[in-house]
Amino acid sequence: MSNNTQNPKPGWYCVDLHNHTPASTDYQQPDVKMIEILQRAEARGLDVIAITDHNTVAGYRKMMEEIRQLNLLKGLNRLLPEEKRLLDEYDRLFSKILVLPGFEFTATLGFHILAIFSPDKSIREIEHLLLSLNIAPNLLDEGSQTVGATTDVVAAYKLINQSGGLVIAAHANSSNGVAMRGFNFGGQTKIAYTQDPNLHALEVTDLEQKGTRTTATFFNGTKPEYPRRMHCIQGSDSHRLTTDATRRKNLGVGDRTTDILLKEKDFQSIMDVFNSNDFSKTRPHRSNAEPSYNFVITAQEEGANIIQDFHESMTVRGGKLYAVLADICAFSNTNGGTLFVGLSADMKKGIVGLNDVEKNVALLEKEISNRISPPLNCKIDVHELNGKKIVRILVPRGEDPPYSLDDYKIYIREETETNLAVRDEIVNLVMRGKHLAQAQKTEVSETVKSSSPTPEKAIETDERAAIDPQTGIELFLPEERNGVRYFTVRDLRNGNIVNNVTQTSARRLWQYAIKRYNDMIDKDEHPKIKWLGNFGLWRKYKGRNIDIYDLVFKEDEKLRYFFGVTSIGLHGNWKVLTGEKED
Repeated sequence: MSNNTQNPKPGWYCVDLHNHTPASTDYQQPDVKMIEILQRAEARGLDVIAITDHNTVAGYRKMMEEIRQLNLLKGLNRLLPEEKRLLDEYDRLFSKILVLPGFEFTATLGFHILAIFSPDKSIREIEHLLLSLNIAPNLLDEGSQTVGATTDVVAAYKLINQSGGLVIAAHANSSNGVAMRGFNFGGQTKIAYTQDPNLHALEVTDLEQKGTRTTATFFNGTKPEYPRRMHCIQGSDSHRLTTDATRRKNLGVGDRTTDILLKEKDFQSIMDVFNSNDFSKTRPHRSNAEPSYNFVITAQEEGANIIQDFHESMTVRGGKLYAVLADICAFSNTNGGTLFVGLSADMKKGIVGLNDVEKNVALLEKEISNRISPPLNCKIDVHELNGKKIVRILVPRGEDPPYSLDDYKIYIREETETNLAVRDEIVNLVMRGKHLAQAQKTEVSETVKSSSPTPEKAIETDERAAIDPQTGIELFLPEERNGVRYFTVRDLRNGNIVNNVTQTSARRLWQYAIKRYNDMIDKDEHPKIKWLGNFGLWRKYKGRNIDIYDLVFKEDEKLRYFFGVTSIGLHGNWKVLTGEKED
């Protein structure tokens, strides 16, 4: 039976990539037939459905064996009328719905991972993968969540990805989810489980919620310890045909779905979306009666940050085009990002828009090609909102840093600012590029911390991680030479060290930090500090859409100074001291 669907044109398709069948031992309606699951998917308007039973492909295999047997009888002209109706119904449904095989794997410690494959993937190959993941042969058709010791999460990601599968962390923010939200443990394990390069997406249960505390916001690339932005989708995790009337959390087929913008309705197009850095191609599915989702408005609500910024225009006069190019250079040297041109960061200004966007796009492509080196593959597209056109630039995290503008100007991104890199930052970029070249791959979550020197005044790395904020900078006590104070600055996001910083250094945050430090020493502002044990709050002020703090930590009767710490960089006692809520 062909699984080629009609209308293979670009467009938004409704997708549910997490569905169980009676082949799972915890399925709540064991008498349900596979044809009924597909019929329910059609009734809910699904274009793509994945069959993901627990640690087995038995449900999907049973359906395909039934179809094969019916086709065999058809070839022998031995179909009964009822069997013909069933085969015709399968043919009709498969012409409308792309049905993908897969499974929900239970990794070591009980974490769940969705593995989804092309319909061209043989069932024998999928079962061989399950065996490779240490599912015991006698449990291969069991369909149970409990399968004993299997394979750890990261190794499972790699094996599934290498087998051509789409790797999704199932219900990541809920029970058995790798995000471990709400737990006060996890540390490096949680980072590894959610940032691994073999992981394509996180399935979350709060995709339709708004605010700073949603899972998608947490993994949007702005958190210092989670620099890789993750694709987030939602699925029904259906264990029945329809929602349980007595327990609304027990969802049915298509009760919680995702829209995906695809070139064609096929598996490869789905993979292409999740392998890209375009995060506008997925959205929570909404009915026609609900307000439409618009990623441009959502971006504007989030405001400028380390991976996103806005420019109202890109004229050559006034240096506005140069500012766009500087941001592109900075994003490529940092974590990648998205630029909107023709759109203000200030929502009160609405949609500014650009005239003659085709000319502007051609100019951008030419300028990026001619002035950014080494070559950088940016994606530029045009979007229309409220009758006005804006340009979006998707900038990848560069695979061959450092990237420069006009051959010698190297920019980096720090929170909401683009700045010229200083010597030590350039050295770190070179070391990162060297590491990438040796490894022959790019991993978005990778940070080369070993390339940074450690001042004698700094404490050991492991001890520091338990104390330090995770955004902003640390200003080390200065050395005075010829009446000038020379400081060492440490980037709290990645540990990179910059030496010989003075009050006249170009970086705005550095100038601010040194001025504040001088005020502390010369004007004795110590009484202004609010203390919680050894943790001190010096100053709180408003940034663009976020609170910013200057902090002090008392260590062996000496003080350590942190400046420009955003609320997302706070943890532990810092959150208690500042009154910020825990994620």
